[in-house]
Amino acid sequence: MRTTVGIIGAGPAGLLLARLLHGAGVDSVVLEARDRAYVEQRQRAGILEQGTADVLRAAGAGARMDREGLRHDGIELRFDRRRHRVDLSALTGGRSVMVYAQTEVCKDLVALRLADGGPLLFGAEALAVEGAGTDAPRVRFRHRGREDVLECDYVAGCDGFRGVSRRAVPAGVSRVFERTYPFGWLGVLADVPPSHDELVYARHDRGFALLSMRSPSVSRLYLQVPGGTQPKEWSDEDVWRELERRLETADDWTLRRGPVTQKSVTPLRSYVHEPMRYGRLFLAGDAAHIVPPTGAKGLNLAVGDAVTLARALGHRKETGSDELLDAYSATCLRRVWQAERFSNDLTALLHRAPDATAFEDRLQLARLERIASSRAAGTDLAEAYTGFPLEGGADAAAADG
Repeated sequence: MRTTVGIIGAGPAGLLLARLLHGAGVDSVVLEARDRAYVEQRQRAGILEQGTADVLRAAGAGARMDREGLRHDGIELRFDRRRHRVDLSALTGGRSVMVYAQTEVCKDLVALRLADGGPLLFGAEALAVEGAGTDAPRVRFRHRGREDVLECDYVAGCDGFRGVSRRAVPAGVSRVFERTYPFGWLGVLADVPPSHDELVYARHDRGFALLSMRSPSVSRLYLQVPGGTQPKEWSDEDVWRELERRLETADDWTLRRGPVTQKSVTPLRSYVHEPMRYGRLFLAGDAAHIVPPTGAKGLNLAVGDAVTLARALGHRKETGSDELLDAYSATCLRRVWQAERFSNDLTALLHRAPDATAFEDRLQLARLERIASSRAAGTDLAEAYTGFPLEGGADAAAADG
């Protein structure tokens, strides 16, 4: 099997990259280890930055998002039983975020890929990337019980943190930067309308809490828990009672309860692999970087990587120049490190460390007070939350629009 770009992984980065390349007239093959049902059901992120939503629209993948997604022009910070709304739109000149689950993004992109007729192989497990440092890289994979080889000009490693792509980068070339946090998030899905019409981020002496949603009838809620916590350690009643404590306000706001349909624990970590390119192998999404979910940056960074790589490959096809391909890693990493900074800062602002002192507690409250009272501080948060600029932006997707 032969193609121009071999894409490993049918998550948001791989699927969007395939869609953008199709619009640019660059052929590709997508290899995905799991079946279609798994790809379209795995619960992940749910907040799309302004730039991400714009890219999906320009790529022809935004119709259902605009119909069913929930546009949010603000978020609420809670601390000391008080509520403060950060008006994202007013502070950023009209920018907003969209609540639209990653599962739905993947469904839309899978449907488009299949309609385009581009090869998308489910149940195709990538075994190794070979010859990444040469002009003729190959992907060995297993599909339907037999091994095969995908020969290509370029390989896009969009196969997540545990995928094979990153292993093809020699140890002497790789540099890894990481941090593991001493706590995680206990997350629940509940069949109950959200208790607030915007996301609520709560700082509490007992730990962080987040009130989010997946739709007007489904709530997504999170609690900070100690590292190593297992979901079975928390009964549904324990979860609701703790959410009520941490989200409590001095007014008459109340938390709506409903049947819990899913419960899981997500460890928090930060990770960056440099460079994001080795030879003709380009890493994208979780294969190259991970952020704590506090800033809702993971999916959006993956989209940024896909846009940057598609633009570079389209430029190569049109001009014969490798200039943008050579700049891929540096271009992506500028945005990645800003997202890492913001995600780490927001995590530190809202979570209580196991060994936190009274002095550190007061500093957290002082920082929150500053955001609540200073337009400059609020603007800094709003600009980061709604998204750092995509180099190339929606223009990189417009070829298919």
